[in-house]
Amino acid sequence: MAVNAKSSLKRSKPNYLYTIVGVSIVLFIMGIMGWFFLNLHSVGNAFKEDIRLSAYLRTLNKDTINQIQQFIASKPYAKDVLYVDKNSAKEIWNKENNEDWAKILDVNPLPESIDFYAKAAYVNKDSLAQIGNELMQAYGTQITDLQYPQTLVNNLNERSAKIGLIFLVVAIFLSLIVIVSIDNTIRLAMFSNRFLIKTMQMVGATRGFISTPLNIRALINGLISSAIAITLLFTLIGWAESQFPQLKAIRDMQHTLLLFGGLIVLGVGISVVSTYRSVLKYLKMKLDELY
Repeated sequence: MAVNAKSSLKRSKPNYLYTIVGVSIVLFIMGIMGWFFLNLHSVGNAFKEDIRLSAYLRTLNKDTINQIQQFIASKPYAKDVLYVDKNSAKEIWNKENNEDWAKILDVNPLPESIDFYAKAAYVNKDSLAQIGNELMQAYGTQITDLQYPQTLVNNLNERSAKIGLIFLVVAIFLSLIVIVSIDNTIRLAMFSNRFLIKTMQMVGATRGFISTPLNIRALINGLISSAIAITLLFTLIGWAESQFPQLKAIRDMQHTLLLFGGLIVLGVGISVVSTYRSVLKYLKMKLDELY
């Protein structure tokens, strides 16, 4: 009888290795999606902040130009404010259009300007219109107009909104799949431990005495699974940034750490909750129902 009981307890011991590997894979896939989402946002902001705004000047007075330049630089929306004279404007135009019109025109028709880039939060139709109105109210006699590629700004915001919405729906759907997958993995592992749980209950062990070591084991397994997933994701990110240096330029370490922290919370939280639910389930079942 003692031999049979010992054999039953041995068979009921869960195989935590498969649980850890399964949860790690699911968290790794979730981490990849999270990383894509963060980079999608960063890439969109990088595109927005690469759009040049030009405030074309009427005045040639250097003091007034410096005053306008300082006024724009003091605003929260502005970055990289630069005065562009006629020769610099010609060089920019030739570089962007890959041709030199000096052979055709003797006079440089390009006006002087103060060029700057707006922060991503301000690169939209309404904010840029407000910036233009502010500049014209302050220096309407010295500035002719604020020019920027309006079609590009509108298309960029519309497409960013659509892509962001699609990605959000996919992320929510994937999150549900991840939660269900981890929950099923943990419950499958606890299924092999059901006889041990019931045996401890039958000899008088309290619910807390039974569930506490299993919850601690689930906590440790969740941490191990999260560590494996984070290591794999960190390796993947390093490889991707070595292949595409642009990714390194837009990397936000704060968002990356937030992603890693989310994986830890997700892995540990679901592991502990699923384990506790499984323990309660088997404690409430009758012995005959375990077979």
